[in-house]
Amino acid sequence: MTAMTAVVLVGPMGVGKSTVGRLLAERLGVGYRDTDDDIVAVEGRTIAEIFVDDGEPAFRAIEKRTVHSALAEHEGVLALGGGAILDADTRALLAGHRVVYLSMDVEEAVKRTGLNAARPLLAVNPRKQWRELMEARRHLYEEVATAVVPTDGRTPEEVTQQALDALELKEA
Repeated sequence: MTAMTAVVLVGPMGVGKSTVGRLLAERLGVGYRDTDDDIVAVEGRTIAEIFVDDGEPAFRAIEKRTVHSALAEHEGVLALGGGAILDADTRALLAGHRVVYLSMDVEEAVKRTGLNAARPLLAVNPRKQWRELMEARRHLYEEVATAVVPTDGRTPEEVTQQALDALELKEA
C-alpha cells in the first residue's frame, strides 16, 4: 500500500504554496514537503540554474520523477512547482488525491513576487509572460483540483482556513 498524501497544493509561482503548505501541515499535524526543494536538494543547483544549464525539457523530466516519488512516499502536505501539472502522467496521478489549486490574478502576482528575474520563465516582460503562463495552465490547475481557493487579498492564515473548510478536513 502506497502512502496517501493528505493534501497536494498546486498553483502559479508566488501564490503561496510553501507558506500555506507549512500552515496546513501544522494545522493537520502532518509533515510538509515541497517538490521544488526536493529538486534543489538532489540536483545541488537552483531551479533557475537547471533551466539555464539544461533547458526546460530536462527540468520537466526531473520534476516529473520528483513529483511521482513524493506522491508515492509522502503522507502530509505536498506543494508542487507551478509547472508540474503540465505533465499528463502527473495530472493522472493527482486524480486520486485531495488537490487544492491556490489561485491569484496578475496584480496579486506582481505584488507578491515582483515578477523578478529569479523566475526563469518570467525573464522578459514578466506581466505578459505571467498572463500567458496562466492562460496555458489555468485549465490544468482546475482539472486536477478538488477545491479552488483564491488567495488575492487574503492572509496565509485565511487561505489555510479556506482550504481546510473546502476539503472538510479537521485540524489535529
